[in-house]
Amino acid sequence: MKTKYAIVFICIVALVIIEKESNILSRVSDKLTQRQIPQQTPQTPLDNSNTTQNGSLAMLKILLSKLTGAMVNYSSMSEEQEDQDPDDSGAYSFSGGRKHILLMATTRTGSSFVGEFFNQHGGNMFYLFEPLWHVERMLTAASEANNGTVSAGIYRDVLQGLFLCDFSPLEKFISPPPQDHVTPALFRRESSLSLCEESVCSPVIKDVFERYHCKTRRCGPVNLTLASESCLSKQHHAIKTVRVHQLETLQPLVEDPRLDVRVIQLVRDPRAILASRMVAFSSKYRTWKAWAQDGQVPEDDEEVKRLRGNCDQIRLSAEVGLRQPRWLRRRYMLVRYEDIARYPMQKAEEMYRFTGIPFSPQAREWILRNTQTTREASGIYSTQKNSSEQAEKWRFNIPFTLAQVVQRVCGPTMELFGYRFVHDESTLMNRSVSLLEEKLFQ
Repeated sequence: MKTKYAIVFICIVALVIIEKESNILSRVSDKLTQRQIPQQTPQTPLDNSNTTQNGSLAMLKILLSKLTGAMVNYSSMSEEQEDQDPDDSGAYSFSGGRKHILLMATTRTGSSFVGEFFNQHGGNMFYLFEPLWHVERMLTAASEANNGTVSAGIYRDVLQGLFLCDFSPLEKFISPPPQDHVTPALFRRESSLSLCEESVCSPVIKDVFERYHCKTRRCGPVNLTLASESCLSKQHHAIKTVRVHQLETLQPLVEDPRLDVRVIQLVRDPRAILASRMVAFSSKYRTWKAWAQDGQVPEDDEEVKRLRGNCDQIRLSAEVGLRQPRWLRRRYMLVRYEDIARYPMQKAEEMYRFTGIPFSPQAREWILRNTQTTREASGIYSTQKNSSEQAEKWRFNIPFTLAQVVQRVCGPTMELFGYRFVHDESTLMNRSVSLLEEKLFQ
């Protein structure tokens, strides 16, 4: 019976693959025949009218319902494949030598900085910065129809489309909806060199507001058909995201024979993450700031439970990756932000070696230029850092009371990643005392 279901599922997958590839090729073919002229888009950055929003939410709920049913098929496929031993050489991959890099992190772990290692690679890399922002935004708006399992499946499917240069799954979550695949509302477009290069730079449209406009040249709204063309022309693809939390949900993506996926999980000392978030997201961390003032932290508070849950989620994903199951063999790498901050060039070389992509001169030059910078250039969202100083800065910004709380609720996570505990305030603030164990992650 299991074999019967597997055969049916494979047939369905084959039809979906053929349909997706056909859609991509037909759009690109149309585009090559006659260059698409971007149509006038609304003059406001986001149209939150009731009609548009309600329509989007209704469509999303239908999508969520369908996807929930599809999750059964994913699990059936995983069971059938568990008995197979994939060839480490990638003999079953049809990616044609193209590598697909997923930089998986959480906020305030230095992921924007590390993402630049690949963004700055050069002309044969297509890099996307946080495309799942749009998905999370709409899922949050439709939270009553959402749950963790379903949202993880949606994230995975959108990533699959993007790695295949198909932007149509992402378009369903952009608000207002793109018109003829053109949008002025793509989140942080300027953080992707690929979306600001000449081939994707459509003409400027007068009076159309773009919050995330390119910095290197004047471009009009993002034409996602042009972006798809550019993506297809690149040898390698990389995506940075802080919105994928469960590594095991990526198994169908990693096992897709059209892709050659490499997952890099970036982690950081939980005490440093909390200290950084209290500065970067000040309004959301007022409770923690109040606790820092009075020195009392009720550990049954929802904020503390959320911190524990976040730490556990990161640790569980890392444990899956470090265990190296068949589907992840030679496809997972764990990197600590602190190691990158201390040895940026060495760690960048290791990451490139892991992905199987040559470490380009452009990437080397960017790292040299951006890891020894002045204090004035180091804003909270800046990718220009004096990296060795940055790794230790948090020790002077977090009260010892809060550091103790993090150590209590995130202890197993800190132990796994090799972060040393402190037992008094003087040790916390003493730079000569290292809080980092020398540790190799295989």
